[in-house]
Amino acid sequence: MFHKGERKDVFDLRLEAGLVLPLTVDRQVDFGFFLTNDYEDVLLHKGEILEDIQVGDEIEVFLYNDKQGRLSATMKIPTIRQDVYDWCEVVDSNEKLGVFVSIGLKKDILVSADDLPKFDELWPAVGDQLYMTLKTDRNGLLYGKLATENVIDEIRKPAPKQLLNQDIEGRVYRVLRVGSFLITEEGYRCFIHESEREEEPRLGSLMKARVIDVKDDGNVNASFLPRKQDKMSVDAEKIYAYMETRAGAMPYGDKTQPDIILDKFSMSKGAFKRALGQLMKNGRVYQEDGWTYFSERK
Repeated sequence: MFHKGERKDVFDLRLEAGLVLPLTVDRQVDFGFFLTNDYEDVLLHKGEILEDIQVGDEIEVFLYNDKQGRLSATMKIPTIRQDVYDWCEVVDSNEKLGVFVSIGLKKDILVSADDLPKFDELWPAVGDQLYMTLKTDRNGLLYGKLATENVIDEIRKPAPKQLLNQDIEGRVYRVLRVGSFLITEEGYRCFIHESEREEEPRLGSLMKARVIDVKDDGNVNASFLPRKQDKMSVDAEKIYAYMETRAGAMPYGDKTQPDIILDKFSMSKGAFKRALGQLMKNGRVYQEDGWTYFSERK
């Protein structure tokens, strides 16, 4: 989608995971090369070498922790590193630890459960994507860090007024009880209030929404709920499917009490009547003596 930040290649006396640095090839060993900044050494394993190198060469590498937690170097430069953000795909999940994302290396990066939603049903699923950067803990181990609202504000783009009533698609980057936040491929930031969704989406999921307001600052309010005509079709099919379970007849119609409709179909009396009217207009059902029947029963 888009990136924030530039490559951090400022010479630092301390080698640290998550950085891209120019280092000097110091010496060769059977399993690769040791690189140095004249103060510390780090191993570049032969499996992480992408081109011919010789002792004395200065090369650019990415520093990370191998599976044993040791600081290592690779010539495979990911698009994400400390203070540089990108979208990363979720490849695994552990209910105690968190989720793991791929940054293009042999070892995946953990996004801690502490940084994920409280309820694990809102955690990203495999295939979802997170907009994030990298950070290290006090032991120098590398972790994923989700973008904050301030970071999103830096990369967002104002939406045009013409977007009103249009359908959009975006990735959920923040979930709250009051609503969901997503950002589109174009960089438009959208807020979906809890009243405009039937279910709370997962963090990192790709969602389609309908724009219901474009603010003066270019931020967007959107809805996950279908348009009235689409909702009518959904409700009509729900009623029809219910009638199929009853051999094409049900003891409900225009005169049925609202509380019964809500209990049986989880919809308002008005929505029920609109959907029923659509079914009758299309010749699929008819009403008689307070009952509704499939038309073929006549």
